[in-house]
Order: sequence, then C-alpha cells, then structure tokens
Amino acid sequence: MKSIFKTLLLFCCLAINNNLLAQTKPINILVLDEQQKPIENATVELRKADNQALVKAAITSNKGSADFQVADGKYIAKVNALGYAIKNSEAFQIPSATNSIVVILSTSSKNLNEVTVTSQRPFVQRTQGKTVVNVDAGVTNAGTTVLEVLEKSPGVMVDRNGGISLQGKASVLVMIDDKPTYLSGAELNNLLNSMSSSQVNQIELITSPSAKYDASGNAGIINIKTKKNRQEGFNGNLSTNVGQGKYLKSNNSLVLNYRKGVFNTFLNYSYNYNKGFTSIYADRKYFDNNGAIAARLDQPSYLGNKGNNNTLKTGIDFYASQKTTLGLTLTGTIVQRRGKGDAVATWLNAQNVVDSAITTYSGSDFKLRNGAINVYGRHNINKTQDIGFDVDYLRYGIDNDQNFQNIRTGMVNYNQGSRGDIPSKLKIFAAKADYTLQIGKDAKFEAGVKTSKINTDNTAAYELFDGANWKADLKKSNHFLYEENINSVYTSIEHKINRLSYQLGLRYENTQYDGNQLGNSAQTGSIFSKKYDNLFPSGYVSYQADSANSFSFTSGRRIDRPAYQKLNPFVFIINKYTYQRGNPFFLPQYTWNFELSHSFKQVLTTAVSYSNIKNYFSQLFLSEGNDILVYTEGNVGQMYNLGVSVSTQVSPFKWWSLTAQSNFNYKRLSGYQNVNYKSSVKQLHTSMNNQFKLSKTLNGEISGFYTTKNRNDLQELLSPTGQLSAGLAKTVLKGKGTIRLTARDIFYTQSMEGVTDFPGASEYFILWRDSQVLNVGFSYRFGKPLKAAKRSTGGAGDEINRAGS
Repeated sequence: MKSIFKTLLLFCCLAINNNLLAQTKPINILVLDEQQKPIENATVELRKADNQALVKAAITSNKGSADFQVADGKYIAKVNALGYAIKNSEAFQIPSATNSIVVILSTSSKNLNEVTVTSQRPFVQRTQGKTVVNVDAGVTNAGTTVLEVLEKSPGVMVDRNGGISLQGKASVLVMIDDKPTYLSGAELNNLLNSMSSSQVNQIELITSPSAKYDASGNAGIINIKTKKNRQEGFNGNLSTNVGQGKYLKSNNSLVLNYRKGVFNTFLNYSYNYNKGFTSIYADRKYFDNNGAIAARLDQPSYLGNKGNNNTLKTGIDFYASQKTTLGLTLTGTIVQRRGKGDAVATWLNAQNVVDSAITTYSGSDFKLRNGAINVYGRHNINKTQDIGFDVDYLRYGIDNDQNFQNIRTGMVNYNQGSRGDIPSKLKIFAAKADYTLQIGKDAKFEAGVKTSKINTDNTAAYELFDGANWKADLKKSNHFLYEENINSVYTSIEHKINRLSYQLGLRYENTQYDGNQLGNSAQTGSIFSKKYDNLFPSGYVSYQADSANSFSFTSGRRIDRPAYQKLNPFVFIINKYTYQRGNPFFLPQYTWNFELSHSFKQVLTTAVSYSNIKNYFSQLFLSEGNDILVYTEGNVGQMYNLGVSVSTQVSPFKWWSLTAQSNFNYKRLSGYQNVNYKSSVKQLHTSMNNQFKLSKTLNGEISGFYTTKNRNDLQELLSPTGQLSAGLAKTVLKGKGTIRLTARDIFYTQSMEGVTDFPGASEYFILWRDSQVLNVGFSYRFGKPLKAAKRSTGGAGDEINRAGS
C-alpha cells in the first residue's frame, strides 16, 4: 500500500507545481455536421497556417471535441471524417479572444469522395496511452483474419500457442466493441482466427488503461472495433476474399445499416472458410544424473485442419430524445474446426540406435457456439453531466472431441486407443453504470460501478481401447464446476492546466470464487474457494514543452487472474507422451507498470518502461515417470521487464508514408520448479508498414515484422522469426468498389522455433503453418448516404478474457 500512496503523491506534486511550467495556450476544435450534431472519430490535424506543417493530430471524442495545447502562432485545422468532405478551417491566431474553433463538415456529394476519405486514413494513429490501427488502411490486411492483423500491428506479438503479448509483455485483455471476449488460450485463438479483418474498422492498443477499465491485463488492452456505418438512409458494404496457400481459404462479410428518424438498425454478418495445416518437429532428449544423454524421442507430426465460421451481429438504436439513447444488440457466433493428424514417435537409446516407434493417428472436432445480448442506455442530464448503463448476458457452449490411435512397432507391439469428450458451458452476466461530470472546460470527473458473475460447467469423459474393447478411463475423466463474482467501483479525474495535463484514477475490485472438482470412483473430489480485495491506482502526467515536444509519465497497478479452465485440474491429451493439466492452486499475478515517453511533432515517439510482476504466470513442464511430461501453468516467482521503444510516422514523399516501431525488452525471470530457475533474454521486435500512393486509384503496401530471440516463459526460449507481405489495391466502379491483390509471408519465414527445458530433459521444436498465402479480394459499397448519424457503441464490457484453456 505504501508504494500506491507514493505514486499518487508523486502525481499530486506534479500537478501542484504546474505554475513552474512555461505557458502554452489551449485550443479546442469542435467538429459538427450540417445538423449541428457532433461527429465522433474525426481526424483533426493542427497545421501551421504559413507552410501547412503538421503540428499535432487528434481524434474527436463522442462530443465531437479535440483539444490541443500549442504555442503562440497562426494555425489552421484540417478535418477528415468518414462520409464527409475534407475541410480546412479558417486561419486563427494564438492567443485569441476565444479558445474554441467550430468546423462544420458537409456530407460527400459523391460516393467516390466517400471512398477517397477512407483511403486517406493513416494506418496508425497515436493518442495519450493508445495506438489505433485503421485496418482498411492496410492493403495487405485484405483476406486476413483478425489474429493475422494483430501479428503485424505495432508492438504486438503472437506466440506458437496463440498467446498475445503487447510491448514485450504477455497477458493482454482482449475486447471486441468495448466488450470482453471472455476467452483465452486455444478458444480465444480460434475465435480471432475465425474473424475476418473485413469486419473490423479499428484495433485499439491501449497500453495505459484508465481506472474505468477493469484492472485485468498487465500488458494493457486490445480492443477490436467492428464496422458500424454512421450514415442516415440505407447503406452497406460487401466484401469477399479468396486466398490460396497450400490450401484454399475464404473470408466474406456483409455490413448493413438503415437509419430513419429516431430508429437505427444494423447487421454485420461474416462467413469464413479456412483449411490449413500445422507441421511440428520435436527432438526431446532425456539426461541421466551425470548430464549425459540417456535416450531421445524423435517426434515429427502433421496436423491438417478445416474450419467453417459464422458470425452475426444485429441490433437497434432508439433515439428517444436529443438527450437519451437506448439500444439492443444481439450477437451469435458458431466456430467449427476439424483436424486430422499423424505423428511418429521414435525412441532412440544413448547410442542413437532405434529402440521402438509409435505411430499416432489423431482426430479432433472443436465447436464453439456463443450467444450474447446487450441492453444499454445513455442520457445527458445537462451540458456537463452524462450517465449510462450496460447490461450483458452471454452463453458459450464449447465441445472438443478428440481421439488417438497408438500403434507400436519393435520388440513389443500393441494397438491402443484413447478418446475424449470435453464439453464446457459458460454463463456470464455483467452490469455496469457510469457517470461523467465536465468541470469547466479543462477538467472531467468520472465514476462508476460494475458487477459480474461467471459460471462454468466442464466435463472430461475419457475412454481407453485395449485392442478389443473401450472402457472408461476414470483417472483422466473429471467434472469441474466453477463460480466467480467480481464487484468493482472506480473514480478518476482528468485536468488540463496550461501546458500540464494529468489524470488520476483509483479502482477497487472485490473477487470471490468457488471451485468444485466432483471426482469419481477412481479420483477423490475436492473443493476450493478464495476471496480477496485490491486497490488499483493509475494515471498519467503530460507536459507540452513547446509546439513540437511533449513528455508523458504513466503508471498503474494491474492484475491477471488465471483463466477459468486453467484452474480446472483436467488432463488434456496432446500426445502419448505429453499431457496438459490445469492447476487449482493457480493464483493471480500483480504488476506495476511505469513508462516515460517523449513525442516530437507526432513524427517520432520514444519511451522507456519498467514492469515488475509478482506471482509471475509461466508454463510449467513436469516429469511424472513413464517418460510422460505434463504441461501446466502456475506462479513461479517474479519477472522484471525493462523496455525501450521507438516509433515513427513520416512521409518522405507525397506518395509514400511509413509507419515503423521497434521495441527492445530486457526480461529477467526467476522462480522455482523442482529446481531454482533463473533466466533472462534481450529481445527486439520491429514492425513496419509502407503505404504507396501510385495513382489516384491505385495504392500499394509493403509491410512486415521481425522478432529476435525472445522469452515469455521460465523454461522456453524462442528463436528469431518474422514475415514480409505486399499488396496492391485499386478502386473501380466509380469509387464504389475496390480490388485487392496481396501476398503474405512472401519468403515463408514465419516459423516458430525454440528450446524447452524440462526437469531432466530438453526439447528442440520447430513449427510451420499455412502462412504463405496469395489473396484476391473485392469490396463494394452501396447505398446513398444522406447525413451523418452518431450511434453509441454501448458496452458493459471491460470483463476479463479468462474463459478458456
């Protein structure tokens, strides 16, 4: 607690001493439509009036407002919003009699202009604590899944198990339209792999979340915002993509919107077909007490998979009055993925002579069904006060059937089989209310409350085949029930004083959960429960030194709770010699994050960060005899992460814009797992995106990423990896249509390779997927926009993405 109050005291001292700072002047740009309604998410560029040089850029809030702190001089504001003609304000002088400039946008008179506005959006935009990726601005995003877009987003890394890290730190809260996915691990990976990037408008990478967000996710939040047409009248967007790697893939989506009067309805549907493969080679070595190789297990394996995925989101907004909006949203998702594989496990003795070989044929059938309902309301009490509520109810049904046939050849032959039926049911209820008070022009107060309840019901029914009959395998079978309730309250204040702006926030969360492993005649059941309370302070201090340079310091405390399924002591068969198992003694991990950053004219941003994680989550590999290794997760100790990042957005020529970011991290991990482990790694992750304006109707892109050796877990070190992609996009049909041709992972370098240390063993592995893909895509916009319409995104959700294995 002392460290919490020290941090808050530091923020307060910086705020109190603002009179020591030099003076700049505030200027507010208010963006309205022709009906005098605010336009949200408009891009406002503040430029010098004499030479049009960019000074700063910002995105308008839901009130159409963008705020700047600038030095004396003469400026113009260039405003760009989807569906509107680009407009420059009249030149204005700082200082002036007023600190507010109003810019009124007119709707595009031609559909061609609408498409042009979209293509001019930058690939990446940065604001305080947030990086926004405009998905459609990346040509090579056509035909990709959301997970593939994340792989090449600035500062994002995806490991071989589908785990997502941000700025070199694992454990990220993943949200869709401001709502949690409630999934993690393989289930989250399958969901993001089933979503087409054509459904997505923006991806927000929030490294410094405020207190209004849940405290979960030590690395921050990734918020995936799907497309929502804001135009009045009937409008739509149809997109279809066909890709060819080793196998065929297809991503398709349809977005419809109709608004008339006080009602607004919308529908977003997608269908995706994906056939691929995973090829793995693993060489496991077992050591004797003297450290000499006692045996080897050579394991080449191949898994083919095929998936069909359907997603539907629809709803209605009712504008009861100019101050009140009510809404209902329904979402449904069906993910189906089938796989067939074969693997050969060859045992070799110390002299490297083959002892025996076991051929394994496997099959899996994964199904995920999700239904969700959201009811929301927003009300403007007056010009300075807003209130809102969100209520969500979700249900997940997950079925995972698997079967294995093991055939041994050698001195002892056998034919054995194993199969499992592993269904899971999740019920989630969440409700929250928020209050906002605008205090003058430069301060804002926020407060809110939230409650959530999660119930899971998980069954694992395994059977063994002895060559003649199937019988129940009660030692692996299980039935696990889990219930969790989280109640929270938060408050924060944001204030601007001349060149200084700051935000202070505090969130309180109370967590209680109960787990019940029912057991069976071969296993004893068990019950466990836990209750704990936490305070999570957060905030930032930002100082505008002059019109070109600004400095920010952010700090916050966060928590990561184990995924529901990872508390479940189930056994999940990976192969005959490798199992995965949950850990009911898994505890939350806690993180303090600190970052000092500098921004130069929105062109160059540098940052130094430090994180300290206690009860650090790590993969654990346990040896349990009979040459079987068990993969689980748990708390191992502490991790220290020192990071340095550099990012740039430049346009060397009018036809070329470049966005690039590099993150260097030094990680030091320490913990105990049978023996004392200490490991460290220096890793560098670099991503870049080049956009080329080749003609009025033709755009090009070259993008890619590269990661050096890296480590997220105590016992596993990963080798360098990366990829390069390129594409072309041409507008056709008078700007209503766009044709894209893209090539992803051109040199087929996106392998995942590394070494894992076990107790008394080590394993080298390399994994390949169907990542080298040539894609052809077509999108078409239809409808006749009349005027802009603001629609609330609602969202009860800052819930944790913890359901999954």
